[in-house]
Amino acid sequence: GRDEATGRGCALVAKEACQRLGIGLEGARAAVQGFGNAGSVVAKYIAKEGARVIAVSDSRGGIHNAKGLDVARVAGHKAGAGSVVGFPDADAITNEELLELECEVLVPAAMENQITAANASRIRARIIAEAANGPTSPEADRLLAANGVTVVPDILANAGGVVVSYFEWVQGLQKLYWPAARVNEELE
Repeated sequence: GRDEATGRGCALVAKEACQRLGIGLEGARAAVQGFGNAGSVVAKYIAKEGARVIAVSDSRGGIHNAKGLDVARVAGHKAGAGSVVGFPDADAITNEELLELECEVLVPAAMENQITAANASRIRARIIAEAANGPTSPEADRLLAANGVTVVPDILANAGGVVVSYFEWVQGLQKLYWPAARVNEELE
């Protein structure tokens, strides 16, 4: 379960945040900036929960479809083409435009300082689940809070990898083996 732990943990935290705010994850619009090890997994799991992933991006650019993207097909396209760019049934979008889409859940899973004082006022997400380290500057965090945007900080939202590393340590010390299903259950 280690390979997917960070993304799976972020998806679980995003789901919990939605529940606490009375937002149904099923049918909720989600945008994921960074379709790598963490972001692609978050997109996969929130889509399984019924979210409509409307946009994803990587270092070369992004794609958007208001009706929703087929996350598995996007992953296959990226595996073959090296990028999400050029995926059929979607329009091209920049990483900056992705951040400003109207959605219930925004997952910055790329680099730090993507949401700053310069663009925070244009963020239209209800929840930001920080899969990347430090994607929101302190100034932006204050502006988002004032605008009613809930930010789930990286120290919680991307902690799944650290939690599962702890599980590996515990198993190693005790000479145990947990199947992936147990690891995932413990993470949840």
